[in-house]
Amino acid sequence: MRPQSFLKTLKIIHLALCVGLLLFATISFLQFDNTLIADSESNLMLYLVPSVAVAGYFGSTYLFEKHIQKIDKNDTLVKKLQRYQSALVLQYAIIEGPAILALMAYYTSGNALFLAIAACMIIFLYSKKPSFQKLTEALPLSIEEQKEFDKLKH
Repeated sequence: MRPQSFLKTLKIIHLALCVGLLLFATISFLQFDNTLIADSESNLMLYLVPSVAVAGYFGSTYLFEKHIQKIDKNDTLVKKLQRYQSALVLQYAIIEGPAILALMAYYTSGNALFLAIAACMIIFLYSKKPSFQKLTEALPLSIEEQKEFDKLKH
């Protein structure tokens, strides 16, 4: 597994998740003529969606860091990259889940709060776009592995 092709695969996964959420958000938004600013009913979703979004925000970062810490410095580069990929995909899934929940809540209610929460989660997911710099900062790379990545940056 070459680091350059590995990163390209991660970027495609990330892009697919972001585009999928943006399409769902666009379709949901176009379904309503007027979006509600507040919902007068006591709706469970008004509490559930923000709570799940906050849990997704903090949980994704926490679990990503926990998985990265489990990567052994002495593992092969391929094993390190595989573990990094699984940690990153887990992080994306934990971010995407609350975004989908918020979009579904918006789609069924038209409440703009849910759309705003979904937008924040999509922006957060986008900010997690994979790069050489993020990869090399997160992984415990040997000097030889670090040199290999430095060659690919330039």
